Parts: sequence; C-alpha cells; structure tokens
Amino acid sequence: MGFFDRFFKRRKKQTEQIPEEDWGEIVLDHNGVDFSDEEQRSRYIMNCMEQIADASREINQLNGEYALVTAYLTDMEEIEALPQEPKQELDKVARTLDDLEKEKRRFLDKENRMKDSDYYRMRKQENEVQEGIEKLKQAEDYNKLVKTDLKRLDRERNAYAYRKKELSVMQTNLRGMAIIFIAAMAACLVMLAVLQFVFEMNTYVGYFITVLAGAIAITVVCVKYIDADQERAMAEKAIAKLIQLQNKVKIRYVNNVKLLEYLCMKYGTENARELQKRWENYQEEKEQRKQFAEAEAKTEYYQKELVRQLSRYRVSDPGRWVNQAQAILDHREMVEIRHDLILRRQALRQQLEYNNTVAQNAREEVMRVAKEYPQYNAEIMAMVEKYEKKSDI
Repeated sequence: MGFFDRFFKRRKKQTEQIPEEDWGEIVLDHNGVDFSDEEQRSRYIMNCMEQIADASREINQLNGEYALVTAYLTDMEEIEALPQEPKQELDKVARTLDDLEKEKRRFLDKENRMKDSDYYRMRKQENEVQEGIEKLKQAEDYNKLVKTDLKRLDRERNAYAYRKKELSVMQTNLRGMAIIFIAAMAACLVMLAVLQFVFEMNTYVGYFITVLAGAIAITVVCVKYIDADQERAMAEKAIAKLIQLQNKVKIRYVNNVKLLEYLCMKYGTENARELQKRWENYQEEKEQRKQFAEAEAKTEYYQKELVRQLSRYRVSDPGRWVNQAQAILDHREMVEIRHDLILRRQALRQQLEYNNTVAQNAREEVMRVAKEYPQYNAEIMAMVEKYEKKSDI
C-alpha cells in the first residue's frame, strides 16, 4: 500500500497546476544564476531591463487613459455645478440634440426599410415611374383581352374543324348509301327482267316502282351530299378566316408580351402591382430620408452649439459630450456614468500600482546584483545605460 500511495502522491504532485491568482506575481530570484558566466549574467540583467521597459510603456499608456478618465469626471462635476440659468440653456440644447438622435435612431432601426439599390433606382426613374405604372397596367389589361380572344378563336376553329370532320363522315356514308341504292335497284331490275322474259309475267308496274323508288332515294342522297359538301366548304372558309384572325391576334399577343417584358426589365419589377407598391414605399422612404437628412443637419448644428456653450466653462473636452446629451439631461444617467468612470479609474490605478511595483522591483534587483557582484558592477551599469538609451525608459 505504501508503494501505491507514494506513486499516486507523486502523480498528483506532477499534475498540480499553478492557481491563476499567482500568474501576476513576478519572481526575481538570481540564486540559480551563475554570474561568472557572461551569457547567464547578460541574459538575467537584460530580462530585468525588459521588465522595466514593458512596465514603463504600460505606465505611459495607463497614465494617458487615467488622465482622460479623471478629466471626464472633472467635466461632470463642472457641468453639474453650473448655475441655474446656464444649466437651463445647456439642457435646452441637450434636449433638442437628444430628440434629434432619437428621431435618427427610429429611422435607422426601422424594419423593412427600402434597400438602397431599390431606392436609388426609383430616384433615377422618379419622373417616369407613374407613367410606367400606367403603361404596365394597360399592357397587362390588353394581355388579358388578347388571351381571351385567342381562346375564343381557338374554340370556334375547333368547333368548325369538328363539324367539318362530321360532314366528311356524312358524305362518306352518303356515297355508300348511293352505291347500295343503285345496287339494290339493279338487282330489282334483273329480277323483274327474269320474271318478264323467263316466266312471261307482266312486270311493267314493278319496273315503274323500282325506277321511281331508286330515283327518289338517289335524289335524296345526292341532295344531302351536295348540302353537306356546301356546308363543309363553308366550314373550311370559316376555319381559314379564323386562322387569319388568330394570326393577327397572335402578332398582337407577341408584341404585347415583348412590351411587358421590356417594361418589367426597365423598371426592375414583375408586374404593375409590385411597381405600384414600390413607388408607394419610395414616396414614404423619400420623406423619411428627407427628415433624417434634416435631423442630421440640425444635429450637427446643435452639437456645435453644445460644444460652444460648454467651452464657456471649465470643461476640458466639450466634444466628448455631443454623444452624452442624455446624461446632461438625466441626473441618474450622469450618476451611472460617474460610477462606471470611478470603477475604471480604480482599475487603472491598480494597474499603475502593479506596473510601478514591477519596474521598482526590477530596478532594485539590478542594483542588488551589482552590489553583490562588484566585479561586474561597471559592466552591469553599462548594460543598463545602453538599454535605457535604446528603449528610452
């Protein structure tokens, strides 16, 4: 058990991690450095000087930010300490500026805004869009009429074609009936002739009836055939006339379709209704953009006016308040900003203290090494002087 305990304890020690709160601690310990070795000595001193340089650069940046935050807080105190009359004038400008900013935000935050590409396209065609809408409507209405005419003509032509087919069948049947009647009459005449000459019977009445019946039947068939032929000819003429009318209407239809395609391509739309909707949106968008442009122009004026008024007092940077009009008006907003700035300044102060400590410790470490190893003192001081000139620290 002792072996396993030692094994697992060793593994646990190996996987131990350094807590994050210890990561900011700078350890300067030269006990493990062999200062008789020039490379180790130089590397250790340069490491200390780099720590000083890094800390100095950070301090310069932090001092600038600290000064800005402090100036911001001072400006806030100056604004809040203004007498009543100047404060009222300042509030008036700030309120106007805040209202203008809200109006601009309403426009920018508006949903389903018109795309810039659609807006500028409509603006280029602004003087002809309404005329284009009317042309599109007329073309679409005419397209419906032409389609209706084409369908009607097609139905009539199909009806005449069907009737022509019926008449052709009727004529074929009539021709067959005529052949049957002639064959029947011939057969009757042959039978009557046999009765007359072979059996010497009196068949004159039979001849008369057969010829009369045959003549009547063939006459009726011929009359119907002629009537069907005349009607078929009329149907063919009607079909030819309808085809000519269809061709004229088709030409109008094709021209109308091409006109619709051109108008849709010209105005970038699918139909008149879509273009009409886009035109209405454009009118609304145009008015809103006009108001937005006016608000921007007024905003610029009142921003300058706000800066001008603040410049009359001990405000170090009046320009930063052009976007803080709400804070000038609302004390609660000002309190929140002050609280945030105080927290930021505290954080900056902590960073400054940390970097000052790092730089101070590194300097002390260099001096300590130079004191402990006087034989290298001149060399260490020369390295320090050279690095300071190079890094400007």
